[in-house]
Amino acid sequence: MLSEPETEIFENVKEIFSKYLGDHSHRKTPERFAILAEVYATDVHFDIESLYVKMKAKNYRVSRATLYNTIELLLDCKLVTKHQFGKNIAHFERSYKYAQHDHLICQDCGKVFEFCDPRIQQIQNMAGDVLDFTITNHSLNFYGSCKKLANGGKCDRMKQAD
Repeated sequence: MLSEPETEIFENVKEIFSKYLGDHSHRKTPERFAILAEVYATDVHFDIESLYVKMKAKNYRVSRATLYNTIELLLDCKLVTKHQFGKNIAHFERSYKYAQHDHLICQDCGKVFEFCDPRIQQIQNMAGDVLDFTITNHSLNFYGSCKKLANGGKCDRMKQAD
């Protein structure tokens, strides 16, 4: 069950998506809103295949094509953000009313850590002011190895390979 703030966010997201679909002459199908609900019910990065498997396990009747098309619509109306963390698979996350953050990506196990540092926002603001440039968002990814590896241990991917 969603908390009160989460319920309010989801109601706003549904309204934004509904308006976007109407304004762009797209059909307002139950499948599209089910996908939106699943996206906003998770707080982790996801790929299309994992979302498909999750929805199939819940007996949703959604095709991969519908998922891909709906994610594109959600990207267009800024309700989802796309990330490419150095792999061939795109990852996505919900974006409405969620704070800007950046990522640390383990190149060995693929785990993604999120962090937020206000100094990055200050740099963004300063760069925009100095260059007279309106910055709407940014993406900052650091690549390296998990602390487990740095301490001589094995990361998750390496454990799976044993």
